[in-house]
Amino acid sequence: MYCIAAKFVPRLLTPEQKEHHVAICQELCQRAMDDPSFMSRVITGDESWVYGYYPETKQQSSQWKSPGSPRPKKARQSCSATKSMLIVFFNIWGIVHHEFVPEGQTVNAEFYCNVLRRLREDIQRKRPELWCAGNWLLHDDNASSHRALVTREFLAHKGITTLPHPPYSPDLAPCDFFLFPKMKLQLKGRRFDRVEEIQRESQNVLGMLREQDFQHVFQQWQRRWDCCVAAQGDNFEGDAAQT
Repeated sequence: MYCIAAKFVPRLLTPEQKEHHVAICQELCQRAMDDPSFMSRVITGDESWVYGYYPETKQQSSQWKSPGSPRPKKARQSCSATKSMLIVFFNIWGIVHHEFVPEGQTVNAEFYCNVLRRLREDIQRKRPELWCAGNWLLHDDNASSHRALVTREFLAHKGITTLPHPPYSPDLAPCDFFLFPKMKLQLKGRRFDRVEEIQRESQNVLGMLREQDFQHVFQQWQRRWDCCVAAQGDNFEGDAAQT
């Protein structure tokens, strides 16, 4: 017997929700198997707060000490109140569209539809092959603004096909398991006092990502579908068996 601490998960899923997770992952796996161009047609996106200060990780704050030196101490710190919300969409070749939400603006359905309009303009400009083919696929999460009636009507009117996403599953959202953590890791330990500085440095970090990084995350996304099915729809991220 071993004494093991509980793993924190986004939500304790019901059996019905687990079955739903498995069904969606199996559907996506099958579509990827049936269509070799499937993953290259997907554009995924989400929004997240970027703060003016993130505390350093334990590894970042480590110091070189001699064997007899006392262990360094560090006060517990939290994220700063200065922040800016970033919205990003990307595909297997890189960032397609990104923007910062104006201060005081709520990401409601009406605002999200305007974001999608600007996304379409950037697809036409940056991904002309997808625009001309008209077969690109939108993937986002189940936020209320993403699933609102106004948003669904806009998507239907523009002929935009969406991919299903299981609820309460950040481990299956590329922005949540790759883009935002990778970006924020580069910002840890650095302090920005103005929103403009946050936005500038966030863009600099996004600009450092390479095409290989995006290709890798889409491959990892496919492997995570298999992990979800193997876990019978339960949260699997962090389990030793899935690393």
